[in-house]
Amino acid sequence: MSIFSMSFFFLAQFKYFFLSINRAFLNIQIFFSPLQWCLLIASIATFYLKKCSKKIYLVDFVCYKPSSKTMCSKDLFIEKSKCGGHFKDESIDFQKKIMDRSGFGDKTYVPESLIVIPPRICTMEAMKETESVIFGAIDELLLKTKMKVKDIDILITNCCIFNPSPSLSAMVVNHYKFKDRILCYNLSGMGCSAGLVAIDLAKQLLQVHHNSYALVVSTENINSGWYLGNNRSMLVSNCLFRVGGAAILLSSISSDSHRSKYHLKHTVYTHIGSQDSCYNSIFQREDETNKITGISLSKDLMSSAGFALKENITTLGKYVLPLLEQLKFATTFVVKKYFNKNMKIYTPDFKLCFEHFCIHTGGKAVQDEMQKVLGLSDWQIEPSRMTLYRYGNTSSSSVWYVLAYCEAKGRIRKGDRIWQIAFGSGFKCNTAVWYALRNVDPIKEINPWSDEVHEFPVDVSI
Repeated sequence: MSIFSMSFFFLAQFKYFFLSINRAFLNIQIFFSPLQWCLLIASIATFYLKKCSKKIYLVDFVCYKPSSKTMCSKDLFIEKSKCGGHFKDESIDFQKKIMDRSGFGDKTYVPESLIVIPPRICTMEAMKETESVIFGAIDELLLKTKMKVKDIDILITNCCIFNPSPSLSAMVVNHYKFKDRILCYNLSGMGCSAGLVAIDLAKQLLQVHHNSYALVVSTENINSGWYLGNNRSMLVSNCLFRVGGAAILLSSISSDSHRSKYHLKHTVYTHIGSQDSCYNSIFQREDETNKITGISLSKDLMSSAGFALKENITTLGKYVLPLLEQLKFATTFVVKKYFNKNMKIYTPDFKLCFEHFCIHTGGKAVQDEMQKVLGLSDWQIEPSRMTLYRYGNTSSSSVWYVLAYCEAKGRIRKGDRIWQIAFGSGFKCNTAVWYALRNVDPIKEINPWSDEVHEFPVDVSI
């Protein structure tokens, strides 16, 4: 029996029940008017359809591990910056200070085009970088999941800076020869949170297109975002962003629950771009020379991230927090607003809701603030810190490297709840909540951490 036929069956039963009630109370004239009947039926239908909404499963995911020949230590990064001839001595000193405080190790990756002297900044090199990341991740995911290209119904790619024409999604379709009817989307300019924006979009599409598979590919292009000027606010992005990417396979097929790793419980999308300071906190523009384009990071960035996080967790809390935590928050909020403006609003304890926290590796300062605000232990923030140390800021794919670390460490057990948090230009804060459907065996799991996870954690204190 289809969902629609079942819906009509139940509605008919409800109507029969309420007609019986009406007849039983004829003497006191309790009747439903036609309008009331319409509202009742609409409410029942909405409730029933919500109950019948499709579950979204994460079958598996892959994080791309670049070639060792593109590995770049902090000293090599500064050396290449000096030899390039584009930066003044004070700009070199500034970048060295940023690198020293970055939380980076000496094994992050940059494109080959930026290691050579002089660096090759061009569309062809940017395309080579992106193809190696995207195709490498998808190839491994197809092998890992034993998926056939013809079975994928939805494709979503995201990359903030590099947006060629045809799009990156079209590039993937052409390379893998996807079917003509595939639903294809390419997200751009959405920053580091775009990976979770893509997950939210895939969720909505899969709930409409039942019994389908969605492939989400998240990456960033370092070549296109490289800045060759001397504006300090733009030099920071050179220091923080590194090569990386992830491919994720989602399903709305019920039978996939037995082979999938996670069930997607919630996604929350918070956009505070209506405020000018937040909108301008991360901005691509030309520098004061009006010749060189770069990504400018403003002094309002941290405050924007804090405000966006507050708005996001306020919404998320309604779905995941225990009732007592919600009451504590609501009580202090009301007291502060109406009675005592000096009252500090209670910060809910999200450690009661989640076993694992996959926080975007935006930088050490971001991690420190997140640990403080959420009251996380060193163990809980460790996956994010180690990802920043080993892979740097891989933008929209970073939360997947963090989750891969948790898997490689053998931390994911059946029933665990995972919270992914990412920030991005605009300004946005996006979160996804996953429920582990099975234990993830690190011995059987192959991911970019597998051959070296025994070396972590390391001391990253400065």
